[in-house]
Amino acid sequence: MSTAPRTARGNRTRAKILAAAEQVFADLGYHDASIVKITEAAGVAMGTFYLYFEGKHEVFVELVDDLNQRVRQAMYEASSQAPNRLEAERAGFRAFFRFTAEHPALYRVIRQAEFVAPDALRRHYQRIVEGYVTGLDKARANGEVGDVDPTVAAWALMGIGEIVGMRWVLWGGADGPADGAGPGQEDRRPEIPEDVFDQTMQFIERALAPRADPSSAPGASGPTSQEGPRA
Repeated sequence: MSTAPRTARGNRTRAKILAAAEQVFADLGYHDASIVKITEAAGVAMGTFYLYFEGKHEVFVELVDDLNQRVRQAMYEASSQAPNRLEAERAGFRAFFRFTAEHPALYRVIRQAEFVAPDALRRHYQRIVEGYVTGLDKARANGEVGDVDPTVAAWALMGIGEIVGMRWVLWGGADGPADGAGPGQEDRRPEIPEDVFDQTMQFIERALAPRADPSSAPGASGPTSQEGPRA
């Protein structure tokens, strides 16, 4: 178990170690990373590391949880002021893509977690989905989205965001990985192209938009062409 810092200075030191771990795990991968490399990147002594973490695996799991908390917070802050669910989706997706541009390690670390810390991987996705389901369920009750299954929609939307972000933010360029986009060569990726963002959101908005009530269509309540007038 990690040790919670008791002082503001301790919080800063722990955050510095996590930031260094984010870079080292992204650059080298879990198996080639080491506590020595993490402490060197953080500029702290080995003994300081062990004040907060028991070892490499624990700091990796903490990093997954930390990235998860930060990306969810970024999405929440962006979407919470939106006037309706569709606008909230737009704001939340933009925040996600921006976070991905600033923290490309999110992709690399989460993919490593599949093999290194599968429980942390499941927790990462489940926490995102739980918040999504709550928002979609409320929006459906308010008529802001169509009659979608909130759980299925949440997983589908998360998948769209992850794959689109990987293709146009992490990889970049028109035909593949961005120039110089190898691990450790850049701390930030270009944000998603605006036309790609707009196309993605049009697709999502069409999928979520409330369906028109057939009974409200012009002439829907009157006799059809195959019916005669009623007495």
